[in-house]
Amino acid sequence: MQALDRKGILPAPGTATNQRYGLREELDAYVGPTSVKVPRRWVADGRVSSPAQGPDLKKQRRIVEPFCVAQGLAQVEIIEEIGGRLNFKRPKLTALGDAILTGPIETRIWAHQDRLARFGFDLWRHLGPTQGCTVRVIHGEEVCPEREMVEDWRAITHCLSARLYGLGKDRQALKAAWK
Repeated sequence: MQALDRKGILPAPGTATNQRYGLREELDAYVGPTSVKVPRRWVADGRVSSPAQGPDLKKQRRIVEPFCVAQGLAQVEIIEEIGGRLNFKRPKLTALGDAILTGPIETRIWAHQDRLARFGFDLWRHLGPTQGCTVRVIHGEEVCPEREMVEDWRAITHCLSARLYGLGKDRQALKAAWK
């Protein structure tokens, strides 16, 4: 870029420290496309709520691996995570979401739809294809609306009761600190 600036072919503005910079679009217009293609990834992921459910995480892997082989997906990256379905601050979940939005994920596979999150699966199913990512669920269960509502209610009740229980410990610590 500096050589092109010195020759006056492609002027580049400078910073206070005399560093030159240019826009990729200008460089691409002069020398042709210079962007590097990012290799696309296939990702399968499993999730359980607690470490005690480790065997279920292994079971999800045993479901996903043969499916990937049968589909001809050779190098599938399997990501496992422990965290609640109502927790959207899980590091691996957010990293995969970022990767879908920026483009390097081609296919994302789940053993079961409810392994991702209690709510929001339809959002993932919508966002994936808009970014060129195929979303696949191996065992998609059709549940009657009443049963789905009961399961949602149980999940929310469990989450809120766990948070309430956690507040009790905080309350005890505050009382002990003030004595």
